[in-house]
This record gives sequence, C-alpha cells and structure tokens, in this order.
Amino acid sequence: MDFENAVKYIYNFKGRVIVTGIGKSANIATKIVATFNSTGTPAVFMHAADAIHGDLGNVLEDDVVICISKSGNTPEIKVLVPLIKNYGNKIIAITGNIDSFLGKNADFTLNTYVEKEACPNNLAPTTSTTAQLVMGDALAVCLLELKGFTSKDFAKYHPGGALGKRLYLRVSDLIEKNDLPQVSESDTIAKVIVEISEKRLGVTAVVKDKKVIGIITDGDIRRMLSKTTKIDDFVAKDIMGKNPKTIHKDAMAVEALDTMENNSITQILAVDDANNYVGVVHLHDLIKEGIF
Repeated sequence: MDFENAVKYIYNFKGRVIVTGIGKSANIATKIVATFNSTGTPAVFMHAADAIHGDLGNVLEDDVVICISKSGNTPEIKVLVPLIKNYGNKIIAITGNIDSFLGKNADFTLNTYVEKEACPNNLAPTTSTTAQLVMGDALAVCLLELKGFTSKDFAKYHPGGALGKRLYLRVSDLIEKNDLPQVSESDTIAKVIVEISEKRLGVTAVVKDKKVIGIITDGDIRRMLSKTTKIDDFVAKDIMGKNPKTIHKDAMAVEALDTMENNSITQILAVDDANNYVGVVHLHDLIKEGIF
C-alpha cells in the first residue's frame, strides 16, 4: 500500500521531488532524478551529506523528499530525516531495512530488501542498488501513466540527440535540404541520367501534372545499360518503376525509415496534401541525422 500511496501523493502534490542518499545510493538518486525530469516529474538531487551542511535550503515547502539508504541507519540519514520532518515535508523511504530509523520515520516506506549482494564478498552494493533503481523507475513509470505522458511530451524534454530527433523530426525537415529531381515520362534516358547525376540523390521522380507516376533509380539505369547501350531507343516511361512508395511530407522521419526498411529501398518520394510531388528522402539523410 505504501507504494500506491506514495505514487498518489507525488502525483497530487504541487512541488518537486527531492531525491537524496549517500554513497552508492546517491549515485542511484541522480539517475532517478534524471528519469523523473525526463518523464514530466520535476526533481532535484540533494546529497545527504551536503544537505546537513547547507544544501537543505534546496527543500521548499511543497516538496516531497525521497531518501534512499540500504541500511536506513547511516549517520547522515539519522540527522537529515528529523530536519526534513521539522520542515513539514513528507518523506518517502527507499530502504532495504523497513525496521531502520529511516523506515520507521518515513511517511511512506518502500521495501528494497535483498538477501545478498551480487558481490562475492557480499559487501559492494550491487543487488541492493539494482533494487533501488528498479523502485525509482517504477515510481517514474506509474507517474507518467497517471499524467498521460505521451511521446510528444517526451520529445519536449529530449530535443537533442538521436532520441529527440526520432520523436520530432519530420519528412519536411529532410526534404528541404535536398534538390527536387524530376523528369517527364517522355524525357530521354540521357536527360534522366543527367537529372540523377546533378541532383545527387541516386533517383528521380517521373512526374505528370505535379503527380508522381513513376520512379527511376541509378540501379534502373545500370540494369538497362547491362542489356543495351542504345539509350536513344528509350524514354523515361520505358524503364521507370510504377506505383513507387511515397510518404506524406508531414510524416515523422522515423516512418520514412520504417518504410524503407520494410521495402528494402534507400529513397522514398514525399508528397503533400494534394498528393503533389515535393521531395525525396534518402537513407543517407536519416543516417546523417542519427536516426538510422
């Protein structure tokens, strides 16, 4: 019940989550803080030793404090807990000893007892810190579920790096950097070759009245030349692939990647609301952005 009540309390309160600990528990606390912040729960790390030497000023009136300690009886925790309670803040204990000083004085006690550390000497915090980490992640996941935290919300907190780009980068962001290779169905193969070469995307769309009616890749050119060198006997419509894969310009870039992977292709043509041809996304664009 304490876990459920702790989740409800954090969900309903107006302040931040202050997460504190000492030693390896402090390292776990910093990770839990990072997870809270990235999933919509404002959190701050406060080292237990520093807290009793001035950093206790980090704790504001509406904050809730999560104290992490395997034993629940470290000197710093014994000093810190009464101070927090005197301020009127609620304490959530993550401890492997519910009968400890921390366990008995917390408002909510989350049990992370482990029978033995993975360390062969049963000394180095290993299994116990894993249990603490799992408990912190469980709190974060329950809170994001209650808040209805979506991938769009996640993207707001992860705008940088490949993860952020997978969540917000769209096809339109990629095609604006590329040329727009296109030919008509009656254009010569020589013109097709020039268009593919100049636009440097390894492909050209075959367009009629702004609509895509086909696609020609550099692979199509090579296959044709392996059979004949009389290119004057052919025009674009003779070698184009019909019904090519397209994607809307407002689709997520990662959707373009999925389509390419599922169809074993390296380029995909983009269209707008009127189904007009507006650009090309190449696999290299996705690799350059770190999405692939």
